[in-house]
Amino acid sequence: MISPPRVLVFGYSEVGCAGLDLLRRRGAHLVGVFTHQDDPAETRWFRSVAALAAQGGVPVFTPASLVAPEWEALVCDRLRPDLIFSLYYRHLIPTRLFRTAGLGAVNLHGSLLPKYRGRAPVNWAVLHGETQTGATLHHMTGRADAGDIVDQEAVPIGPRDTAGEVMAEVAKAAARVLDRQFDNLVRGTAPRTPQDDALATCFGRRTPEDGRIDWAWPTSRIFNLVRAVTRPYPGAFADWPDGRRLMVWWAEPEVRDAPPGTLLCPHPPIIGTGDGAVRATDFEWRVPPTGSASAAR
Repeated sequence: MISPPRVLVFGYSEVGCAGLDLLRRRGAHLVGVFTHQDDPAETRWFRSVAALAAQGGVPVFTPASLVAPEWEALVCDRLRPDLIFSLYYRHLIPTRLFRTAGLGAVNLHGSLLPKYRGRAPVNWAVLHGETQTGATLHHMTGRADAGDIVDQEAVPIGPRDTAGEVMAEVAKAAARVLDRQFDNLVRGTAPRTPQDDALATCFGRRTPEDGRIDWAWPTSRIFNLVRAVTRPYPGAFADWPDGRRLMVWWAEPEVRDAPPGTLLCPHPPIIGTGDGAVRATDFEWRVPPTGSASAAR
């Protein structure tokens, strides 16, 4: 009897959980799961890959870095994977590790590659006003998100969808893509469609500071920023001369004629933009870093 392929998973976030759920349902022989330590300072809106793997009796590893020799020895000498899945793992997996898998190594990315390579692809897509994104399964190479495509599925982005809402749909699409290709992957016959590098776009990781609003921007750009970083992400914000910070969790466009940054109404705040205004309908006034905050909705 031929033994099933030994499967090693590197995963995090809801895509990691959705993918791990799918692999377990499909009967994958999981020899280990690499994931990240959950950061207590981060608002974690997704399930824990570590907890999910542990519930299934799968060994869990949470290294801060994969470059240490002991991790190479663990993967290559002890775990000996035939097939590797990277499911929203936050670090690049060293080439010497994923090349140990005889059946290959594949990564799930939250965009329709080659567009939006890099970090936070869903947030960037919403911020740029895209009408669709998706989930792409691709073969891994030494370059991030650049390998041949195995399969992909589009996910629509509505004009008022938030990045969190879109991310939930991307996770579902990712699981469907994995399900469609699982048999091909374990047989070593997964499709390969080269990416067109000429069409590639690439974006870096986002930080809370990237949520800062410039009131000189057009209203549509501010609205898209709010959609891209509202809960469960850190939020859009602007600082005021009196030391307060306005956190904007949702805002509606307004037709007004006022200089950018003008506070036209205090409650709810209506602020002039580069071509109109926005009315904050879900907001907080904060006094950083130690003052009390008053919230309003």
